[in-house]
Amino acid sequence: MFKISSEPIEEMDLNLPRADRKAGGLVTFVGRVRDSSGDRRVISMEYEAYSDLAEKEGERILAEARKKFDLLEAYCRHRSGRLQPGETAVWVAVAAAHRKEAFSACKYIIDELKGRLPIWKKEFYEDGDSGWVREGAGKNSLE
Repeated sequence: MFKISSEPIEEMDLNLPRADRKAGGLVTFVGRVRDSSGDRRVISMEYEAYSDLAEKEGERILAEARKKFDLLEAYCRHRSGRLQPGETAVWVAVAAAHRKEAFSACKYIIDELKGRLPIWKKEFYEDGDSGWVREGAGKNSLE
């Protein structure tokens, strides 16, 4: 299940709902807003999303991962709106029979989300300036 929401993603919610007992590997990824970008201090970040299209494409990505990695479960939540440093911006969780598939699927999902979803982010800096941040499009999200 993929969802875009302006509501905070609470840490206590970052569990797989009723994880399948066949799952030997449960992997989660939590992406948080950093307080810096290069040598600039970030005071907030704003995510804008074309929610309907993003949710449809997000569901496609999760379905691809379920099939490709033989997952038992896959979930993702992504924030929209204004966030402060330290807040969770994206959460991905997967369950698989084995850890290798779970880790691989989690990486696949976050990489595909960054490259394919119509979600844009704008950083607001301490000096009063702001700027849109380009992600995806050939960038390796683990860099």
